[in-house]
Amino acid sequence: MRSIAQAAAILFAVLVFVSPAHAVDPVFNTDGKAIRGYDPVAYFTQEKAVAGSPSHSFDYQGATWQFSSSENKEMFAANPEKYAPAYGGYCAWAVANNYTATIDPKAWSIRDGKLYLNYSKVVRARWALDKSGNIEAADQNWPGLRDKS
Repeated sequence: MRSIAQAAAILFAVLVFVSPAHAVDPVFNTDGKAIRGYDPVAYFTQEKAVAGSPSHSFDYQGATWQFSSSENKEMFAANPEKYAPAYGGYCAWAVANNYTATIDPKAWSIRDGKLYLNYSKVVRARWALDKSGNIEAADQNWPGLRDKS
């Protein structure tokens, strides 16, 4: 009987005091809007940065995502991980260099089906000099940065 009580106490302590790994990434947002209100699906379907509309919004990961059409909203809602930017929407260059920074929605790129955002177009150009290496570094840095976000 004592061992059952001890096991229950340990399980309780683990559940209460040990924080689980994040199930979702924190999302960088401005005024509650992810990607400063730009449509994440449009980067893939129109190959450009397109402002979203409050009339086509969807809440995901603690932020409001805006879309330029109801179709884009539906596409995102069906598969948000496909369209949401890498690293919670923080600047990919910054994450590669082990810090977080805001983004310019017009400074973006897609690589291997993933959206990457950058602080500015100048930073995007630096990012592009070694995308593979920057992605590798950012992938390694993001878990530690994510936990601080």
